[in-house]
Amino acid sequence: MKQNSIRTSIFCCFLFFLLVMVDQFTKKLAVVYLMDGNIEIIPQIFSLHYLENSGAAWGLMQNAIVLFVIITLVVMSAIVFFFIKLPFERRYNYLRLILVLLASGAVGNFVDRVKQGYVIDFFYIEAIDFPVFNMADIFVCLGAILLIHALVFVYKEEKLI
Repeated sequence: MKQNSIRTSIFCCFLFFLLVMVDQFTKKLAVVYLMDGNIEIIPQIFSLHYLENSGAAWGLMQNAIVLFVIITLVVMSAIVFFFIKLPFERRYNYLRLILVLLASGAVGNFVDRVKQGYVIDFFYIEAIDFPVFNMADIFVCLGAILLIHALVFVYKEEKLI
C-alpha cells in the first residue's frame, strides 16, 4: 500500500507541474504571437485574442491582487489538506486527478498575478461572446465540473475526510 501511495503522489506532482508548465507556455506563446493582433481559427466562432486581465473570471474585481493571492493560498491549502487526507486507494485517484486540475489552474493564474499583476487570457469564443480565457481557467472549470460529478455520482454515499 505504501508503494502505491508514493507512486500516486509522484504521478500527481508530475501532472501538476506539467499542467502548470502547459499553462505558462501557452501564455508565453500568446505574448509572442498575439500582441500584434488576433488569429481567427474558425471565422466568427473561435479566435485567439490577447488580453491582460487584472480581475477574476469575466473581469470581475479588477486589480484586487492581494485578495486573489489570499484566496489562492487558502484554496491551495485546502487542496493539499484534502489530497493528504484522502485514503491512498485506487478508488480515490479520480478525486486526486480533480484536485490536481484545480491546483494547477489556481497556480497557473497565481504565477501571472504575482509576476505581472494580471493574467494573460487568449481563447475567445466569438460566437457567444464568451469572456476570453486561458488554459488555467480550463483546468479550474474542468476540475469543478468533475468535482460536481464525483460528489453527486461517484462518492455520493461516502464520507471523504
